[in-house]
Amino acid sequence: MKFPTRAVALAAAALLAVTACSAGSSTSSGSSPGGGQNLAIGLVAEPASLDFTTTDGAAIPQALLGNVYETLVKQDDSGKIVPSLAKSWQVSPDRKTYTFDLVDNAKFTNGKQFTASDAVFSINRVKTAWTISLKSAMDVVADAKALSPTQLQVTLAKPSNDWLFRMTTRIGAMFSESGVSALATDPVGTGPFKFSKWNRGDSIVLVRNDGYWGTKPNFAQITLKYFKDATALNNALLTSTINVIGTVQAPEALSQFTSNSKYQVIEGTTNGEVLLSFNNSRPVFKDIRTRQAIRMAIDHKALLDTCWAGRGKLIGSMVPPTDPWYEDLTGVAPYDLAKAKSLLQASGAAGKTLRLRLPTLPYATSCGQVVKSDLEQAGLKVQIDQLEFPAAWLTTVFKNADYDMSIIAHVEPRDLGAVFGNPKYYTRYDDPTLQADLAAADAGDEATQVADLKKAARRISEQAAGDWLFLLPNLMVADKDIKGLPTNAITEAFDLSQLSR
Repeated sequence: MKFPTRAVALAAAALLAVTACSAGSSTSSGSSPGGGQNLAIGLVAEPASLDFTTTDGAAIPQALLGNVYETLVKQDDSGKIVPSLAKSWQVSPDRKTYTFDLVDNAKFTNGKQFTASDAVFSINRVKTAWTISLKSAMDVVADAKALSPTQLQVTLAKPSNDWLFRMTTRIGAMFSESGVSALATDPVGTGPFKFSKWNRGDSIVLVRNDGYWGTKPNFAQITLKYFKDATALNNALLTSTINVIGTVQAPEALSQFTSNSKYQVIEGTTNGEVLLSFNNSRPVFKDIRTRQAIRMAIDHKALLDTCWAGRGKLIGSMVPPTDPWYEDLTGVAPYDLAKAKSLLQASGAAGKTLRLRLPTLPYATSCGQVVKSDLEQAGLKVQIDQLEFPAAWLTTVFKNADYDMSIIAHVEPRDLGAVFGNPKYYTRYDDPTLQADLAAADAGDEATQVADLKKAARRISEQAAGDWLFLLPNLMVADKDIKGLPTNAITEAFDLSQLSR
């Protein structure tokens, strides 16, 4: 849960990560986005709020994490955990106590100095004030205290491989106690950018934080412009309304940019598993044969070619190749229409109608038609509903679980446990064996973690907890002279401070 966010983010993402804006509109500053100090980036998933402590969706951290809010530690391009507001840290021999040495020159944009007391406040607030499901990653913290203004000690109730990694995500964001009164509209952080304004349905404007403690960003202003329509997004770059397409939504149209020397195309990978999710609390999905039949009824290679122009990767479970425990599990449920029909007959699901409730995101809309066709060939009936994203989808599917199936890209990193290990999550998947594997992976040494997470990934694939249609690629198009764009998008954040011309 890329909340599922970069969509559902991308819905969210995904996650990870969406309201329309005119392709011919000007930037918020009124000047050409091609001007030296300003940059405009086109995206598809507009946040429903600016408060990721109470609102799910990857679009909020995509815009704000690392840019307005910073964390004690962060991931580099390879996924390694590196310093941020904490310049170094030590871990006790029992792996339960972390001592962080903090930078001494960071300030919040409200003028307050960042200290260890702010870190204590931020960690405790996840447990007391946050409401999104991802907050549970902080439950393992038994105590956080400031040893000095620049030294923080965090004690865990038990060893956890996952906790420090989660501190690189939104739950690790550092807040000022005097800056949390209006998080939904006025974020206050220590980052290289300051929030300037939000033109709802159109754009979010960030401006350079000239008081930033680290290396200053190259651009004085960056505008994130949101588009629902892929054609409008492409036209915005072609007409110089924007400088960067942050997430390509029409891969089949890339030729208009690859054949033009004015543009560069970046292609890498993401964490964005495009999941055909099942509501496992519904009676029809209680029978594993129905779930397995759905997986075998879908020709995943043809689906990827049809709905995403063959861009992306087939994975077979909830782990991208950039994670240490990745295995190619596409062979667990190979395309077999005859066997799918047989399994549906045996489970009694043949002829039943399933409601496929889709967010209004291009990949979900496009792939939903292919899923409907494949499943109806196998003997099911599929009713497609389009739900406005993010608000309607988040309320209906994610919050209320009022659906049979959905399609969303889960872009949060290492999210297998969040999506399938929590029976209260919107997938409603409850498997004690899986939960035990996840707990063992978190508590063990590095080798144990890798082995048990491989077991967990295979378990959900063999049990057909959902169907992983494909892994979204990181596809970006930009003006030729833009530098610093990421090849891989493997974190929740879109680091704007690295961009230059």
